[in-house]
Amino acid sequence: MLRYEPNARVHAGATVLAAVLGVLLHIGRMEWALLLVGIVAVWTAEAMNTALELLCDVASPAFHPLVERAKDVAAGAVLVTAFGALLLGALIFGPPLLRLM
Repeated sequence: MLRYEPNARVHAGATVLAAVLGVLLHIGRMEWALLLVGIVAVWTAEAMNTALELLCDVASPAFHPLVERAKDVAAGAVLVTAFGALLLGALIFGPPLLRLM
């Protein structure tokens, strides 16, 4: 997925950033657990979206409006998951980052 999907590389960067911040800010066990849930949710959504898009391309190589809608819905699910993970990251990293300022 990292090889062929540009969005997966964005998620990889965000994953590394979150892990580095977690280490640098010494977040607690519960925060690590929540962070891991958020990371896994985004990667799972991205993997499912990629799989669905590939299957759609095989099942309907020509344009079909329902295939386009299915791809849009799957991409939307990734966006919702990533936004939720962003909010989770803000809740976890916001207070320690504010204390540093």
